[in-house]
Order: sequence, then C-alpha cells, then structure tokens
Amino acid sequence: MRKRRVAVLISGAGSNMAALIDAGLAPEAAFEVVLVVSNIKGAGGLAVAEAKGVAAVAIPHVAFAKDRAAHEQAIDAALKAHDVEMVALAGYMRVLTPWLVGAWRGRMLNIHPSLLPLYPGLDTHARAIAAGDAEAGCTVHGVTEGVDEGPILGQVRVPVLPDDTPSSLAERVKTAEHQLYSRVLHAVCNTLD
Repeated sequence: MRKRRVAVLISGAGSNMAALIDAGLAPEAAFEVVLVVSNIKGAGGLAVAEAKGVAAVAIPHVAFAKDRAAHEQAIDAALKAHDVEMVALAGYMRVLTPWLVGAWRGRMLNIHPSLLPLYPGLDTHARAIAAGDAEAGCTVHGVTEGVDEGPILGQVRVPVLPDDTPSSLAERVKTAEHQLYSRVLHAVCNTLD
C-alpha cells in the first residue's frame, strides 16, 4: 500500500504534528508526514520535525506584510515541491484565504479543541467551563472558507471535571486530539483517488 504524502502546518510547539509523524511511521498507516511548514520562524515544532527526520520549513507571514495571497502562494509552492497530497492543520493560527482553501479542497483537515459546532475560534476550554458544560472535546473537520465550519469527520468527548481550569481541561483534550487526528487522517487518506 502506498502511503499518502502529508504536510502539517503549525504555528507553535507541534504536539499534534509530532503525534501525526509518529502515527505515520506505523506500517499499516495510510499516510506519512513528509513536510512541516510553520508561519512562525523558530516555532518549536520545526525542531521537533527535523529531529524526527521530516523536512521542516518556516515561511513567516510577517515577511509578506499584509500580502496574504503571496504568503499562501509560497506555502502552496512548498507543498507542491514536496509532492504533498494532503494537508493537516495542527495549531496553525492563521485564517486561510479562499484561494488556498480552494486549491486544497477535500484534501485539507483541521483539528479544533471543542465539540464543534460549539465554540469555534479561540478560548474554547474557558468557554466550555464558563457555560457549565459537562463535556468538552475535540473535532477533526474538513477545511472550508468559514472558520471551524467544515464537515465534521470525527470527534472525541472528554468530561469537564468540577475543579477543571482551562489548562487542565486543555491537557486532557490534547491527549484525545493526538489519538483522534491520526485515526481520521488515516481514514481520509484511504479514500483518496
């Protein structure tokens, strides 16, 4: 079985990225991570990717000033140069333009730390606690032009404990993310032509 070539876009430490790299090493995995791209020069996840033997490149958005299209064209060029077939956003903290979303339509996933459609955007754990929710969790979804609005491909629920803080809840959700993302990515890669 040929593994699908995946790029992971990150902005920070890359814990989900590292979990995807490790999952892709399993012989039965339908994917392998071949490239990590960050919009932040010096993002911690770049060194993690390199240490795991994966090509890692920074394409800082600040170098493009407000020219979002030029920044995304540079990202797209890097993806194509590495023969990427699927893109996984993992803590990538930029809203993508319709151009890049359209270029990778059906081949771009994101993981979000809430049970979408609840709490799109930021501060998901604090919002779940403030609302008195009994459960939180994470969602893998297809990327569309709207923020965290794409089709839901998988979710994992995590209980909200009485003494939870946003940080303690985030740690439990992150553990669930690491398991969910690789399962959904594997399933989606198995459906690609």
